[in-house]
Amino acid sequence: MKKAVIPWSVPVAVEDIPEAGLHLALEAPEALLPELAKLAGVREVSMLKATFDLARRGAGVRVVGEVRATVGQTCVATLEPIENAVNEMVDLRFAPQTAAERTETELEIDPVASKEEPPEPLINGRLDLGAIATEFLMLGIDPYPRKPGAAFATPKVEEGGAHPFAALEALKKPPGGGKS
Repeated sequence: MKKAVIPWSVPVAVEDIPEAGLHLALEAPEALLPELAKLAGVREVSMLKATFDLARRGAGVRVVGEVRATVGQTCVATLEPIENAVNEMVDLRFAPQTAAERTETELEIDPVASKEEPPEPLINGRLDLGAIATEFLMLGIDPYPRKPGAAFATPKVEEGGAHPFAALEALKKPPGGGKS
């Protein structure tokens, strides 16, 4: 399976994060929004913003923040275009790749050892805030968006008319009219 390429990249090196921490407010460039919409499987992404607070924890990093977006979707009940807001909180830990792998191995041996998620791996001492924002955008998208007040109505069957599952019901009856 081919891994999706994330079009928005904002790499941050651990060594560039001051001991006091780092606060970043990001906004996806307008030119990338159509690519992000395609990747997320929505009609459009009209805005994607993220704020992150990065704090060093030994050789690792903790990232806390928020991802906000506005996405254009299609209502599953009425098929009308609608806009939805995405608002996702971020709280992740990153560790050098060997430490992250070791923690995952420890969890496989004793899954009760930690209730926390294992840390994400730092790749070459870096983490990518654009990729994090994109992933949380996709996590926050409603897979079944509905226009406010929209309800799905089942198709009406005419009196005496065949209903949609009549053919399946006929298959349930034993051969010879149901007499054995």
